[in-house]
Amino acid sequence: MRKKQKGFSLIELLIVVAIILIIAAIAIPNLVRAKISANQASAVASVRSLTTSQIQYQSVYPSIGYAASSLTLGTGAATVPPTPCPPAGVSAAAACMIDGVLTAASGGFPKSGYDIATTGFVGAGGINTTFLTVAGPDIYNRSGVTAYCSVEDGVMKQNTANILSGLAAGPTYAACNAAVAPWVAPS
Repeated sequence: MRKKQKGFSLIELLIVVAIILIIAAIAIPNLVRAKISANQASAVASVRSLTTSQIQYQSVYPSIGYAASSLTLGTGAATVPPTPCPPAGVSAAAACMIDGVLTAASGGFPKSGYDIATTGFVGAGGINTTFLTVAGPDIYNRSGVTAYCSVEDGVMKQNTANILSGLAAGPTYAACNAAVAPWVAPS
């Protein structure tokens, strides 16, 4: 009489592995979409924060106008780990209105998969009379698919036709003012 053997057959193991692969094939794209959605929400919040900080900077330093860059609004340096505010205190060159992580996002260290920057533009009298804040996915279709922008009117706009990566994905000042659709919060 034959003794009953314990264990799994090769077919049973292959069936289990196939089921696990099918579940992974369903779950992984959803995970990637969820991560892209979270990155885009973070980018929107960052652009809003920079826009608010630009308006605040302009009211604190009216002789300068809007800040020339994210570095000016932040800690004065884009480093990882983030640079703290200068021990000497805030100044027009390092206003510390945004944190070091957001400051570094304009210096080649993406924040939540997005390159984010703000730039002040010199107008009459050498004062920065306008600014443009942009956020573009660091790697298109991997970290995000939409670019965002805002100017001094404070209206958040999006570029859903974006197919570029990095700050090149962000529209120009004229495009942000005219052709880019206003951002609408997802429901």
